[in-house]
Amino acid sequence: MSILHNIFFFIIAIGVLVTFHEFGHYWVARKLGVKVLRFSVGFGKPLITWRRKNDRDGVEYAIAAIPLGGYVKMLDEREGNVREDELNRAFNRQPVLNRSLIVFAGPAFNFILAILFYWMVFVVGTTAQRPLLGVPESASMAEQAGFGDKDEILAVGESAVASWSNFRIALIDQGLDGGTLDIKARDADGFEQTRSLQLGDTRVLEDETDIVAKLGFSMWRPELPPEIGGVVEDSAASQAGLSKGDTIRAINAEPVSQWEEIVERVRSNPGQLLVFTIDRQGQRLDINVIPGSKKQADEIVGYIGAYQHVPDEVRDQLLVEIKYGLLESIPKAVVKTWDMSLLTLRVLWKMVTGEASLNNISGPITIAQYAGVTATIGFTTFIGFLAIISVSLGVLNLLPIPMLDGGHLLYYLIETIKGGPVSETFEARGQQIGVMILALLMMIALFNDFQRLLQ
Repeated sequence: MSILHNIFFFIIAIGVLVTFHEFGHYWVARKLGVKVLRFSVGFGKPLITWRRKNDRDGVEYAIAAIPLGGYVKMLDEREGNVREDELNRAFNRQPVLNRSLIVFAGPAFNFILAILFYWMVFVVGTTAQRPLLGVPESASMAEQAGFGDKDEILAVGESAVASWSNFRIALIDQGLDGGTLDIKARDADGFEQTRSLQLGDTRVLEDETDIVAKLGFSMWRPELPPEIGGVVEDSAASQAGLSKGDTIRAINAEPVSQWEEIVERVRSNPGQLLVFTIDRQGQRLDINVIPGSKKQADEIVGYIGAYQHVPDEVRDQLLVEIKYGLLESIPKAVVKTWDMSLLTLRVLWKMVTGEASLNNISGPITIAQYAGVTATIGFTTFIGFLAIISVSLGVLNLLPIPMLDGGHLLYYLIETIKGGPVSETFEARGQQIGVMILALLMMIALFNDFQRLLQ
């Protein structure tokens, strides 16, 4: 997948989320009579500017060069002279309640957008991986709890599970504090049972290890013939000349009969030359393939970017369609947004207290990669990704950190309690602290991004 592809969908994602966030500030400000001077998507030098006809305020709309945020500039005596006849429309002259509503509107619109995106996902429907378990890792928590091959997860605690991604999120959500985790599953014979996973003092996000693998779970993988179902663009497989429909008969002259044998051989040989013997339309060929390298858990593994052909009858076992009606999807979207907001807050708190690793913080590079990947997978996957990022933006902007919306709301709370605005010195000092915190977070995020790229 090309870098330009990722950048394009990253800009689309950030553009949509930032525009909606800033529109919240803009719309509420105008409804409350505050004069808006500029609505900018992006920071820095404006690339495009325009004004709407018949707009009595002459608001300037702009798209700026740095697509990592935006702002709404309002009439304010602290930023310049204001005419006497417009003082009542200056932001700083508004009651505390009005200022609070304008500031809160940005994050609120992010939550509204997330609800809309989740509603779209539920209405359009998604085809997801069914939460079927493979044989648990020896001596793992999963094995000790009694899970077996082809168990289907039905619920984690009180959270119903319909897909593998639901299972992963539920493990994070309910496993943050350790302790005992009750998981309801249906075995291969159709018998349902609740098993207790003993986490003890384990914190599921205390390091970067994949949560599912950390607990000893793995996805059920059927025995499949060694036929390639497709290759990823610009991958080792595509560069070597492997293509859909190829049947792999041997690797380095050693016969293979199942897809999992290919996976194991590739994983154990990162960066090493492998000779694939294949059948292609009745012709036997030898193709040289050099697997790429990536870090998984605590080891470096190989991968080539090819996926197996899955027969229809097996696909029906592996996949599940999740879809709801127009009205049924509304409360589900609201609940999903609420749950993801609470989970985001809890994870952030665990990072602050040291119970979750700071390596879980992602920056613009990782977000761009996920934007590109989810857009390639399909519309609903990309929309679901936007919903998650929109929730994150809403939550992060409400944190009581100066420079963020939550920081301004904190100032207004203090103003309400003491009966007057905070001093300029106090606000300036707070701004300095806010800049330092945000700069530190950005440094951590970028460090994690680059570390993932190198790995």
